[in-house]
Amino acid sequence: MKTSRRSFLRKTSRNSLALLSTGGLTTTSIDHLSPLTDPTKKTTAVIKPDHVVRSLPENMVWGYFGADVPPVYKVKDGDVVEIQTVNPSGVSRTNPEEFYTKNNLPIDQHAQEVIAILKNVKPEPSGIRGHMLTGPVYIDGAQPGDTLEIRILDLTFPAGFGVNSVWPGGGGIPDEVKTRETFVYRYDAKRKMATLKEGVEIPLKPFMGVMALSPPADMPRQSSIPPNFFGGNLDIKHLTKGTTLFLPVSVPGGLFTTGDGHGAQGNGEVSGVAIETAINLTVKFIVHKGKASKQPRAETPTHFIAVGLDKDLNKAMKNALSEACAFIRDELGFTFNEALSIASTAVDFEVSQVVDQTLGVHAMIPKAIFTKKKFTFWA
Repeated sequence: MKTSRRSFLRKTSRNSLALLSTGGLTTTSIDHLSPLTDPTKKTTAVIKPDHVVRSLPENMVWGYFGADVPPVYKVKDGDVVEIQTVNPSGVSRTNPEEFYTKNNLPIDQHAQEVIAILKNVKPEPSGIRGHMLTGPVYIDGAQPGDTLEIRILDLTFPAGFGVNSVWPGGGGIPDEVKTRETFVYRYDAKRKMATLKEGVEIPLKPFMGVMALSPPADMPRQSSIPPNFFGGNLDIKHLTKGTTLFLPVSVPGGLFTTGDGHGAQGNGEVSGVAIETAINLTVKFIVHKGKASKQPRAETPTHFIAVGLDKDLNKAMKNALSEACAFIRDELGFTFNEALSIASTAVDFEVSQVVDQTLGVHAMIPKAIFTKKKFTFWA
């Protein structure tokens, strides 16, 4: 008998809890190190990973996804992987050292990695532009028609600052910005705050702006700037530590790529960028065989998240509403009309971002309103 999507949701939640209780987040040994892993480098993750993919030039791709992009690392279904990323916002490719000296920032090991990446990683030959990304990572067993579950176990900062910018022609009010300006936000790690200037403190809530699988083989290479059904630049600020992103697998191995770390972001990302920052992302990859999905979907301890994307914000909103209603109907067992009523009375629709060419709206579906249902979650 064909497994329903509702039973898939229940099975996913049960498996998540079982994996946590049986020690699935730890490893006894790392006896299959890739040449791209440096066992002498101290990992910043609290959870011990099976693999570390370092932010080295040979592990980076500048601004695009594609089925023909060779993986830099191969892992197994169920592995815990720390993926180190950089975010060179504000740093000039021609004179990267200047940014650090101008802003009284140390040229430490992480800064040296950023400088090496900018000097050695080449842009995509056809002219596609986007973010500096780490990957792709090949997940053994992931095949087209599967869904990849990406559990976000940890997000740590390898550098004590982030950058935000405004520039003419950018952001949500492009015609009103007359001059370019870059702002350095310095972190207080103990208080988990980012300071722009005295009297302005932003709570640090790190997340990855870009988490993507490869587009299908019949699609050409895609820029990392606009998000799409395979993920990418979703810029959903709720995808923090202890949450899960589900993405459809289009190519063998999935080819997971990430970058564009954010220290904090308001819904909308209205200047064009958030607090752009380097983040070391620790994830657990879980392949759901034969569980096809068409759009990104996410889950937090308190909410299910449905995603709507389109170049037109009104259409993105409609798509988010359709996805939310489909989820409530198919996964939670209501009629379509009941789902729409629930969406109208209890679901918050938030603008993820208005600056990435393809715009995003996400629907926050609260678990607490479904009082007859019990939801287990790995976090």
